[in-house]
Amino acid sequence: MKLSELVPASAIITSLGGHDRDSVVTELIDALIAAGYAQAKHRDELVGKVLAREKLGSTGFGKGVAVPHVRHASVKSMAAAIGLSAGGVDFASMDRQPVYSIFLLLSPDDRPEDHMLAMEVIFKSLSQDTFRRFLRQAGSVEDVRTLLDEADSQNHV
Repeated sequence: MKLSELVPASAIITSLGGHDRDSVVTELIDALIAAGYAQAKHRDELVGKVLAREKLGSTGFGKGVAVPHVRHASVKSMAAAIGLSAGGVDFASMDRQPVYSIFLLLSPDDRPEDHMLAMEVIFKSLSQDTFRRFLRQAGSVEDVRTLLDEADSQNHV
């Protein structure tokens, strides 16, 4: 599974409008809806499920990144949105630091193995200091796409 194939270019937001966790999650769900990976009629339910997951434990795992995720029956094809925040967002991260890069993953409910594999691919890249630094500095969708392609070539064995 390639990171670049999980993230459609139209679901990359290099300057998030939201300044809090809930608005950023909504913005990223809206990007995936606009890209055709979820239906607008399920928007509130998807947002609600992501936020309910956050209440169980933050997906902000530290070092300026968060990976909110949800599996849902209405999702037919797995996809992730990427949002970047110059000012940072409070995600109640483990290290209590703001989050600057957010990957939001939507997966079909009936494919838990693929969901776990996608999470593994995302975390493999986010665990690298260089990837996180370049992602945070990305100024355009093209910059992010290039970074995803580079990560795929480094992680592909």
